[in-house]
Amino acid sequence: MTKQYQIFFLLLALLLSCSAVAAAQAENIAPAASQKNLDKGIQDLKKEVLQLNRDLFLLEEDLLFPANTQFSVFVSIDAGNLFALDSVQLQIDGKVVANYLYTERELQALRRGGVQRLYIGNLASGKHELVAFFTGTGPSKRDYRRGTTLEFEKTTDPEFVELKIIDNKTKEQPDFKVKVWE
Repeated sequence: MTKQYQIFFLLLALLLSCSAVAAAQAENIAPAASQKNLDKGIQDLKKEVLQLNRDLFLLEEDLLFPANTQFSVFVSIDAGNLFALDSVQLQIDGKVVANYLYTERELQALRRGGVQRLYIGNLASGKHELVAFFTGTGPSKRDYRRGTTLEFEKTTDPEFVELKIIDNKTKEQPDFKVKVWE
């Protein structure tokens, strides 16, 4: 039996149990012990449905993004005093695959060491070019738009790339690094 059918039957059983409780309460004939057993059964069904939902999510992710074609891009900020990020545009092989506009709350999380998954998708094995454009406010509160490029070869293993914004204190400018995770 597939997971979808299991969830369907669990939800059906949960619905029938709830309607039985409602009917019994309406007629005022449900004894306390029976009510406890029914409540416990409902709680157990809810737990099973949640577990099946998690399993389905993992299965869906495996089907949509198989390991041999999976490609993910992450964004992080190291310090972030010289550059206030507004948005990122990501291109792979000349095609725009992601545009992201940051809120102040998201920027605070990135400055505290957070990492944001900007993109996840499928990419065939072979040579590819990644281009990222960063827009924001740079030194002296001027508008700032910089880009960075990475040419890489996708293998059959999942590929993870990090776009990192780093303060370069000696130049008083932000640096934009691209790092492929091993």
